[in-house]
Amino acid sequence: MEKNLSLFKEREISWLSFNERVLQEAGDPTVPVIERLKFLGIFSSNLDEFFRVRVAVLKRMVNLSNRYTKMVGKKPEEVLGEIQRIVISQNKRFDKIYEEILKELGSRNIFIINEKQLTETQGALVKTIFKRDIQPALVPIMIDGIAEFPYLKDKSIYLAVVLKNKKAKSKTKYALIEIPTQISRFVVLPEFNGKQFIILIDDVIRYCLKDIFFIFKFDEIAAYTIKMTRDAELDLDNDAVISYIEKLSKGVKKRQKGNLVRFIYDASIPDELLSYIFKRLHLTKKDNVIAGGRYHNFKDFIRFPKVGTSDMRYALPEPLTHPALPHGTSLFDQIKKKDILLHYPYQSFDHILDLLREAAIDPNVRSIKMTLYRVADKSNVVNTLINAVKNGKSVTVVMELQARFDEEANIFWSNKLVEEGARVIHGFRSTEADLRENQYKVHSKLCLITRNEGRKVVRYANISTGNFNEDTARLYCDDSLLTANDEITDEVAKVFDSFEDHVKISKNRYKHLLVSPYNMRSRLEKLIWTEIENHEEGKQAWITLKVNNLVDKEMVSLLKDAVSRGVPTRLIIRGTCSLVLPDDRETKNFQAISLVDKYLEHSRVYAFCNGGDPKYFLTSADMMTRNLDQRIEVACPVYDPDLQKELAKILEIQLHDNVKARLIDKHQCNQYRKGSKNAKTVRAQDEIYSYLASRRQSD
Repeated sequence: MEKNLSLFKEREISWLSFNERVLQEAGDPTVPVIERLKFLGIFSSNLDEFFRVRVAVLKRMVNLSNRYTKMVGKKPEEVLGEIQRIVISQNKRFDKIYEEILKELGSRNIFIINEKQLTETQGALVKTIFKRDIQPALVPIMIDGIAEFPYLKDKSIYLAVVLKNKKAKSKTKYALIEIPTQISRFVVLPEFNGKQFIILIDDVIRYCLKDIFFIFKFDEIAAYTIKMTRDAELDLDNDAVISYIEKLSKGVKKRQKGNLVRFIYDASIPDELLSYIFKRLHLTKKDNVIAGGRYHNFKDFIRFPKVGTSDMRYALPEPLTHPALPHGTSLFDQIKKKDILLHYPYQSFDHILDLLREAAIDPNVRSIKMTLYRVADKSNVVNTLINAVKNGKSVTVVMELQARFDEEANIFWSNKLVEEGARVIHGFRSTEADLRENQYKVHSKLCLITRNEGRKVVRYANISTGNFNEDTARLYCDDSLLTANDEITDEVAKVFDSFEDHVKISKNRYKHLLVSPYNMRSRLEKLIWTEIENHEEGKQAWITLKVNNLVDKEMVSLLKDAVSRGVPTRLIIRGTCSLVLPDDRETKNFQAISLVDKYLEHSRVYAFCNGGDPKYFLTSADMMTRNLDQRIEVACPVYDPDLQKELAKILEIQLHDNVKARLIDKHQCNQYRKGSKNAKTVRAQDEIYSYLASRRQSD
């Protein structure tokens, strides 16, 4: 066990290393300045979710310390302590980067100002805006004279206000004000002398504190930001009488009252006020109490106002149309000719919407079946499915209600589809009596369209690495296969049969698809062992994997074994990588990189040499225990030789990135991988777009 654990990096620590790469983008002066602000927002949003989920789980595991220690090799308390040290260090770097960005914005005549920097004219305007737009949404609470301290909501930020009257020597008063979220966090003030000014509503409220608390006599008033992060894991009631949607709705409401996992405060807060809050909230140093800057909930900076010149943002190119899917032709005809592979966001997600629209009105289409995990806010995907119902098609949607933080949206869309006449299946579970034992999240990304063509029934499938979401398809890198290959479509139909009949996924046999929790783990193990055996027999062998996370202990151990035996192994891991190679000599045939750039790398690709007859799989599954054992996932083989070459080319471009690729190693230092002195500069995301554009022109 100790030998195995020596090569296994704690998932949480590796994840923090990933978020450090996001922070690197914010700190990179070559990144456009508004994008740098957005990366600070992404870093902050990521960290919030990390505490709400991973740290929350660790805190729960403290009471099961022996079990966790056997799993990971460290006590949960030790990991929590290491997390605290890393996060404090990252927060200091975060604050420094923010100051650097403010200076750069200032050099471009854009100024984020606070309440003390307002001119008299600006102040008058701010007071008008406050009275009209902000004050009606405020609920100030006096906290010094009440028995029960107000409940601090998760995701919200508060101003802790202190009111003093030194002359009268009266008792200090304290208050709380929740920063409203229903309005923009930013107020853009009129330009003046060619300069643009922006103020956060936090500081608008600070500027108007006297107008809020005018009934009190004070000569000193100030406000400091505090924030509570709570456990976001859902605890579902197993009462069989309650419907699943009701249970989930109750669970989402309970989440808002989850246990404390982090408390952040403005480092400039007076000791007297901080001690008072600590006492009333019963906080200790063990509660991940972290001193921060003046502003929290930096995720709002992802939607920073559109100010400044175009060079302050990335100029994202328009998505390409696929050469095999020209406008005005039947997509069914094109897919039947040859498998088609789409690559988002380089190519347009509109092709999928066009396919669904065509299916909705085609008189030969019998049914549409689809899995939905996360959909767009104003989902055109759902709208096309509703249109298909209205056109008399049989529509079945497997809606996963437990898509973390999207539960409420998915409940809404689920109800909408049911109202319109679609059949909606909530995840995968066999019977109510077996709810606990056979409850799996459906994370696979599948669409199956059945069509009458003469005397034949033909199926068309779309298997994707990402969600059917037109919003994220503009920002996430994913791969999506369109096929009419019977070998694949028949097995996709079997997966949907399991959903509809509420039978175990293993009841059906799968020769082509890898389906978890049925055969994906065993098939992957066999594929890796084949490479080991081929290498030892002197045959050609290699493994290339692109995933978001590699943390499953058994897979990590097996891949470590493959590397130690000499199998050339290349990994592209966006996020968490628990594989640690203790011996540098073993890295000669091993490469592990992470790509963080303007688009989010989200696709998962498994590739194996297979003795010179390569096998490529597109999948929704990361190499995590939950994906292999506790979810319904699908990995689909790519059989077309041309598409295999296309995937291989894209993987090679990514593996040769020497601009945005970071090395993943046991030191977790995120060193940029640089090319040799005369090597061509390769920025993978730009190169892939150029490659696909050139193929479009040549075709």
